[in-house]
Amino acid sequence: MEVQSTMNKPHGHQDKPLGMTVYSMPEAGPSLVADGQRTVKGRWKMIAVLLVCAAPVIASYFTYYVIRPEGRRNFGELINPQRPLPDQAAVDLSGQPANLRALKGQWLLVTVAGGGCDEVCTRHLYLQRQMRESLGKDKDRLDRVWLISDDVPVVPTLLPALKDAVVLRVPSASLASWLEPASGQLLGSHLYVVDPLGNWMMRFPANLDLKTAANAKRDLERLMRASASWDEAGRTSKP
Repeated sequence: MEVQSTMNKPHGHQDKPLGMTVYSMPEAGPSLVADGQRTVKGRWKMIAVLLVCAAPVIASYFTYYVIRPEGRRNFGELINPQRPLPDQAAVDLSGQPANLRALKGQWLLVTVAGGGCDEVCTRHLYLQRQMRESLGKDKDRLDRVWLISDDVPVVPTLLPALKDAVVLRVPSASLASWLEPASGQLLGSHLYVVDPLGNWMMRFPANLDLKTAANAKRDLERLMRASASWDEAGRTSKP
């Protein structure tokens, strides 16, 4: 491509510099500035309130998960990431509708089994009761929960022992999408721990017995101590 020579320009033509005019933007009025400042302050106040409310919970979990005395080991397996209670419909033993989300507000010690309740189920129900009672004054901060995974009627002889327990029927598929057993184990092989915020956060080893239940109890005691600053006995709503 050829560039046109300056010789072809008309006689007397001279290049002139490009003129640029800068226009100033209108200044924001006092009311607009004040509105912006109020918005920023309001957001900071909201963040501050949220941090103050969450601080005890964050501190307790930081203490339990991070700042541990040297040599301490959990007997139960910590679940990471934690899994929140699902919005799942359930039915109690009287046939009344319920929802798993309504279990929030208490520490939960959960077992899963069919209504027939085999030997493992029976042992878990007994250990649940024993571990809860062993917490002394903190026992009211923990509920024992039996999630029945089928439509089989509960054995009548078990009913007196379930007086203070939460018993709900939940579809097995829904339970399997929330709780998870260790590799090679069944869903009903473990006891599961759910915190008052509704998060499944610990799973005790399979084949729990009276001897190993003492180790599980120590984990529960540590959790009670770590959450003492923000957790109180009793939930706001019944399941």
